[in-house]
Amino acid sequence: MATHLAVLPTIRQLALALLLGCLLLGGLHADWDFSLISARAQKLYGPLGDGQLRIDAWQRLLATRKQLPELEQLQVVNQFFNRQMQYREDPDLWHEVDYWATPIESLWKGAGDCEDYAIAKYFSLRRLGVPSDKLRITYVKALQQNRAHMVLTYYASPEAMPLVLDSLVDTIKPANQRTDLLPVYAFNGEGLWLTEAAGNKKVGDIKRLSRWQDLLKKMQAEGFPTEPVY
Repeated sequence: MATHLAVLPTIRQLALALLLGCLLLGGLHADWDFSLISARAQKLYGPLGDGQLRIDAWQRLLATRKQLPELEQLQVVNQFFNRQMQYREDPDLWHEVDYWATPIESLWKGAGDCEDYAIAKYFSLRRLGVPSDKLRITYVKALQQNRAHMVLTYYASPEAMPLVLDSLVDTIKPANQRTDLLPVYAFNGEGLWLTEAAGNKKVGDIKRLSRWQDLLKKMQAEGFPTEPVY
């Protein structure tokens, strides 16, 4: 009898752990209600016009490409945003020197600058199931243009040569074939990295990047769920 009673707390603890696990899993895979998102976007930004068609196309992509291998998902997402958006500088589009748009804002405008492409591709691939540790939004210097630039990089494994998803080039190439780009730092939903000759070095928490935190707040205002990890 004593042995039986001693087991009860363990069973209860196990049940509680399973419940918490289910809640966490639900948060990680919380549904994106695009009817709510579109309604919120209209209240925030006004009539969406042709942007609604682009948002609808994005919804269809996310709903129909989850079963593809990751490399095919990279191709589909890269081509989608490179075709749906035109390159526009922040001062012309948003009347600000540096503005990080949500994917909804970018599709509403049908335009954005380099970080807007990278951000939209990052969230799309995360939604399709690509783990965050395989994706980094990477700040580089575009040597041919002699200017700052952002791309999305994909690591098949921690030590793999990353693939580069770029708004300037439709073809996805390994980083060692993009000699026109000089990496400086990178980030994702989990942290910040400095790029060095010997490799990447994690240097801090993503909470240090205020623009990223502001971006997440804007997405939540648009109707995207609060998730533990992006």
